[in-house]
Amino acid sequence: MTIPAKALAIQQQLADHGVDVEILQFDGGVHTAKAAADALGIEVGQIANSLIFWMADAPLLVMTSGAHRVDTAMLAEALGEGPIERATPEQVRQATSQVIGGVAPTGHPSPIRTIVDVALASYDRISAAAGTPDTVFLLTFDELVRVTGGTVMTVGD
Repeated sequence: MTIPAKALAIQQQLADHGVDVEILQFDGGVHTAKAAADALGIEVGQIANSLIFWMADAPLLVMTSGAHRVDTAMLAEALGEGPIERATPEQVRQATSQVIGGVAPTGHPSPIRTIVDVALASYDRISAAAGTPDTVFLLTFDELVRVTGGTVMTVGD
């Protein structure tokens, strides 16, 4: 299989941040945290799901452990900037230039405010999407925080 250009661009952006990763591609995609974990032979909690929400008329990227659900009410209260709603597929594409199920933590047309789930810190390696639903890469928690410029917080249970 040929690695998609979008995933190669993500790989280059990560390299520009000093993070050297191998892009892994799965025939048929890995559309859920469980499917990605099974394909990689890791725990579901090691999957860094990239979820786009909308808050204060702007996108908010939440990188959450595959073992967690984002508690939007709790997160909105902690951030203190109004309600948080799930972005529509169109908003996700507009904000990231990527599709739901393949949103990478980086590679967006403009910087997106990012929250990183503190639960991901308990793993040596975590996996994130590489811009397409069938590509992923592995990195450390510290690398994820560095490349996203994210704020580390509790995001749910």
